[in-house]
Amino acid sequence: MEHSYRQPGTVLTDHRFTVPLDHARPDGEQIELYAREVVASGKDPASLPWLLYLEGGPGFGARRFTGRQAWLERALADYRVLLLDQRGTGRSTPVNRQTLPLRGTPAQQAEYLARFRSDSIVRDAEAIRPGLTGGAPWTVLGQSFGGFCATRYLSTAPEGLTAALITGGLPSLTATADEVYEASYPRIERKNLAHYERYPMDVERARRIAAHLAERPAELPGGYRLTVEAFQSLGLMLGSGDGSHQLHYLLEDAFVPAAAGPALSDAFLEGARAHLSFAGHPLYALVHESIYAQDPAAPTAWAAERVRAGHPRFDAAKALAGDEPLLFTGETIHPWHFTADPSLAPLRETAELLAARTGWEPLYDPDRLAANEVPVAAAVYHDDMYVDTAHSLETARAIRGLRTWVTDEFEHDGVRAGGPRVLDRLLALVQGDA
Repeated sequence: MEHSYRQPGTVLTDHRFTVPLDHARPDGEQIELYAREVVASGKDPASLPWLLYLEGGPGFGARRFTGRQAWLERALADYRVLLLDQRGTGRSTPVNRQTLPLRGTPAQQAEYLARFRSDSIVRDAEAIRPGLTGGAPWTVLGQSFGGFCATRYLSTAPEGLTAALITGGLPSLTATADEVYEASYPRIERKNLAHYERYPMDVERARRIAAHLAERPAELPGGYRLTVEAFQSLGLMLGSGDGSHQLHYLLEDAFVPAAAGPALSDAFLEGARAHLSFAGHPLYALVHESIYAQDPAAPTAWAAERVRAGHPRFDAAKALAGDEPLLFTGETIHPWHFTADPSLAPLRETAELLAARTGWEPLYDPDRLAANEVPVAAAVYHDDMYVDTAHSLETARAIRGLRTWVTDEFEHDGVRAGGPRVLDRLLALVQGDA
């Protein structure tokens, strides 16, 4: 049953769908998807074309907006919007340490999770589209990993699309996981140096915290084990619009005087937990490297961890032994995540099996993309920490008719920070008005 309700300036409707777990076996096991329709108050939904929003990630449900926040303000002028919780996220058959044991052994869990990449997400979208649109194509807006899904959509089901809008999410069509991380560590290093140039006092603060944790790893609220490596992973913040500032504020409150000497403050530990815990999005950690897996013969094999060994400036012990600044890491998943984080620890063997898995299929069709006829516009952010700009521009050149907006006005989360302006620019590009 569909339920409709109101928020300021909008009418929302809940939708639920049933789709095959494995679209190659449509008569096999079924899973449930959830999506929220948003229409501007006073508009007739039947008169509006559909816009499908695919969230970044992988592993995050669609953002829960209140009213016409961010880019919705612009989208609702022309569209009825569908905010889809991609499979395994939000209310769409969620994946976590509580639900995965229902699948059986770690090997069975890993086999299940192999069906949670962009290829399955696009087939989900195509399965639900005819019932919503009456068979008409729709526009897709893909943020970050959602852009990876949109690129897959263009590769395999362009007939389902009126247009594709991509923000910070043009993937390399051919790069391996190793190549993705080889490109990412230098970008992460640049973000670190820019942060320390902005906040030079944080050099000593970060070193002091790391030295303290090297001797006495801390336990965060909820049981997360804060080691030096875990502390370094707070660098994930450096790729968002205000992330450098938020990291600075977190570091400045790190220590308080205590009976036994300086101690990491409860405020710091709670703030770190909020940024480090995967309790709300464990699928991100489980399948993150698999979104780059396209060689049937090659496992991802903890690519970020292996590649990091070739970038010694990220070695905290070496930094602390000398006078180098401690470098934070970025969007990288490591084996230690599955021992440090209580929400991931029960899934460690499953993660190991996914890392060792072979048989991954290519996600993109370069020939079909070269013959693309769907209007496509992409916002590419200069020196994006999460998605390599050079890779994105190479892909932009490979997709026929794609128009880019390359900007340093925003970081990776520009569609959230820039909201209506970013979406307006992309719509103008696909309509030929810019």
